Amino acid sequence: MEYLSGSQAETERLGEALGRRLSPGAVVALNGPLGAGKTAFVRGLCRAFGYKGDVTSPTFALAHQYEGDVPITHFDLYRLDSADADTLESIGFYDALDGRSVLAVEWSERIEGELPESAVIVNMAYGQKADERLLRIEGGGL
Repeated sequence: MEYLSGSQAETERLGEALGRRLSPGAVVALNGPLGAGKTAFVRGLCRAFGYKGDVTSPTFALAHQYEGDVPITHFDLYRLDSADADTLESIGFYDALDGRSVLAVEWSERIEGELPESAVIVNMAYGQKADERLLRIEGGGL
């Protein structure tokens, strides 16, 4: 599925719409350049699962946990020099694949081989206008 978002708010709404179709255990893999709207999309996912607080990129913490009706674990792999299995183990990635929460993984292209086959892939790119974003969502049985 392909979408053209005209604003950050619209990108959030797309994330929320996707979130309504997901179940606990889902993994959402987000790819795209800096500023493409990955965190805005995750804000929408979190809203879909009842989280009402702030959602920020965990660039420096590597992971944030948001408690809603279903927990969301939000990883940002931008700062990882190495995303091998030992590194992923040390940041709790494998533990988060527990089937009880939804995982949102920014910069997921760094760990493609570690993502479950059922992952929903969200590729984001800049559009023609300043606030436009092109989103391609695939996989995950959608």
